[in-house]
Amino acid sequence: MTSPELAEEVLDDPQLLRARDPRGLLPAVAGAGAQVRETAALTAEAGLGRVTDAGRPRGLVVVGRREGAVAAAVLRALLGPASPVTVDLVPGPQLPVWMGASDVAVVATRTGAGHYAVAPAYEAARRGVAVVGIGAEGAPLHAACASSRSPYVPLPPTRVQHTTLWSLLTPMLRLATDLGLLSAEVADTGAVADALDTVAADCGPVVPTYANPAKVLALELLEALPVIAAEGPLAAAAAGRVADQLATLAGLPVTSFRLPDQRVAATAVLGGPLAPGEADDFFRDRTDDEGRRLRLITVRDGGSGGDGPGERDPRSASEALREVLRTATERNVPVSGLAEQGDTEGAPRLARVARQLAAADFTAVYLALALDAERAR
Repeated sequence: MTSPELAEEVLDDPQLLRARDPRGLLPAVAGAGAQVRETAALTAEAGLGRVTDAGRPRGLVVVGRREGAVAAAVLRALLGPASPVTVDLVPGPQLPVWMGASDVAVVATRTGAGHYAVAPAYEAARRGVAVVGIGAEGAPLHAACASSRSPYVPLPPTRVQHTTLWSLLTPMLRLATDLGLLSAEVADTGAVADALDTVAADCGPVVPTYANPAKVLALELLEALPVIAAEGPLAAAAAGRVADQLATLAGLPVTSFRLPDQRVAATAVLGGPLAPGEADDFFRDRTDDEGRRLRLITVRDGGSGGDGPGERDPRSASEALREVLRTATERNVPVSGLAEQGDTEGAPRLARVARQLAAADFTAVYLALALDAERAR
């Protein structure tokens, strides 16, 4: 296992970071704000009116995997249970049997290739389902959408695998806004881009470790077993992305809990046999440690609602999170909050969650580079 001292040397050496990053993950993550602005411009030119001019659909189905699935989860969480339109996610290549001319299918993929993406586009056109495609320029999905005169958002070839979440989510936000499902304030991509830029300035590769929250968290996770507590549905969608990035890029197993409904399980884990149970001794001999140590990571969303008055045990997500934090304190489980620095008061919900997602992306990449996992692939 890489020692924290050696890992810190790697993280503070820009040349070594570049050498360990052949795919360019760090520049791609740092450019997330620019990615949002560029994709928003491409979406504006895609002609979504061919779909939205028909009015509000009965159902909206997103065909996507990994980052496309995360984008769909974020959209569904923003719409909430009061949405007048059902939002479903399918991995492809089959579409739900109930889809028809009153529904909309969004096929979201970075490459725009593969049977799981192309087949649904042709099947939707055969059934008369309106289609919106998102994928690489000139990809097979692009041709499928062109054959049915469906709008297509062509992503530039510079998009890097594992860093295209915002390229897939931005067109969905614009579609939901044009359909009247989300307000422009809730789906404000400009505010999201600004939030991503702020995190890039705080967590970029030239910022030394002592002043870089993402590098600090990456070092803390070197010997940790992360447990994520997500405050409500939107935070839960983000937590799924955080867990996937840490697992995919750094090979780190992560457990996540959505609050308030998984409060009991979260407190049981933090108070269970893997918790330290006694105060951490800073001067202890680390060679005596047995395995990884639990670390709680919080993903917050102050706009999440409660259970409602009809529940047997009414409990809001924020109250559940406070209980989870109390358990962590009692059992001496260290806690890390994502992107807690800076003033986010008054910022839209999505922009606040975007800051946390960006910080987690930087952390996952730094951890992967510290472990030299990218070159090992």
